[in-house]
Amino acid sequence: MTKEFDIQEYMTRGVERVVSDAIRATLKNPKESAYMAKFALSSKAASKKRAQLEAKGEHVPPFLIASITSSCNLHCAGCYSRCNSATQDSEPVDQLTDEDWKNVFDEAQNLGVSFILLAGGEPLLRKGVIEAAGDMSSILFPIFTNGTFMTEKYFEEFDRHRNLIPIMSIEGGQEATDARRGEGVYDKLISNMDALKEKGIIFGASVTVTTENLKEVSSEDFIGMLSEKGCKAVIFVEFVPVTEDSEYLAPDDDDRDYLKDEIMRLREEHPEMVFVSFPGDEKSSGGCIAAGRGFFHINSHGGAEPCPFSPYSDINVKDTSLRDAMRSKLFLELQSGDVLKDDHKGGCVLYEKRNQVEELLKAQ
Repeated sequence: MTKEFDIQEYMTRGVERVVSDAIRATLKNPKESAYMAKFALSSKAASKKRAQLEAKGEHVPPFLIASITSSCNLHCAGCYSRCNSATQDSEPVDQLTDEDWKNVFDEAQNLGVSFILLAGGEPLLRKGVIEAAGDMSSILFPIFTNGTFMTEKYFEEFDRHRNLIPIMSIEGGQEATDARRGEGVYDKLISNMDALKEKGIIFGASVTVTTENLKEVSSEDFIGMLSEKGCKAVIFVEFVPVTEDSEYLAPDDDDRDYLKDEIMRLREEHPEMVFVSFPGDEKSSGGCIAAGRGFFHINSHGGAEPCPFSPYSDINVKDTSLRDAMRSKLFLELQSGDVLKDDHKGGCVLYEKRNQVEELLKAQ
């Protein structure tokens, strides 16, 4: 008899691997390794808390994605956030306040959430939220930033609060990065890396993987450059097409197998770095881990969504607790149905099956 897949066990193992890789990657940096050792203890306590809730029939994911603003200064080609209007040039309206986000972080900490990924828009535009995150030392906050607002004040903040990890978006070399993000962005990112390395602050890189840059961004030339600059984490995010004319950029099964093999190689050859792939191999996780299975998304207005690529919500943390948001009717229906486990072309199953998600929402 085949053993039923255990999402709690799977996610706990994943967290433990990320934490152990992070400890190994920071061994030569006393300040960082001291924090990571403390975080490892906090992470174990959080895993125990989640397991206790699981035993009572309440599943708490270890990860949360928080898009803390709808503002951004860049217009990156193919940006999913702009395509679904989550990021706009107009002045933000009715967004969660700094205090609202602090309350979300507090409750997440009490429930046993270990990682909160701060995104946007451009998250460094919300300094008050970043400062509130810095005070939550038992949660690790990777900050997904375009890097253009990184100043000395932020370097000081990252130095004081080692749970804040800047993750800068880069597309490969200068030509690929500036082509997608704008002229001069690559040089700014390299300047940031040099400053962070000089101050002994760990940082990571977020790479959007397409059919065009797949081999470049997994190459030794690129990864070796990042390592030499002091980068300690590389997060590969598969491109999700938000328009029909960009579908050719989305990695297929062969591309994902190639990336998976390359990541295994990179982990062997670069033990000083952490490598994570998103969404990664969904077959090994029993399907997509969004909608509260492994993580969920809170948008800048407080709506709890399955994931940033699936901007549908039936509950808002302004009106209810984070705990209740995790048990939203939409999340529970997605978890109990087949949508998350369905075969799909790649990238994001919830984006590809968005019509089914919309139907679930309408049926409520």
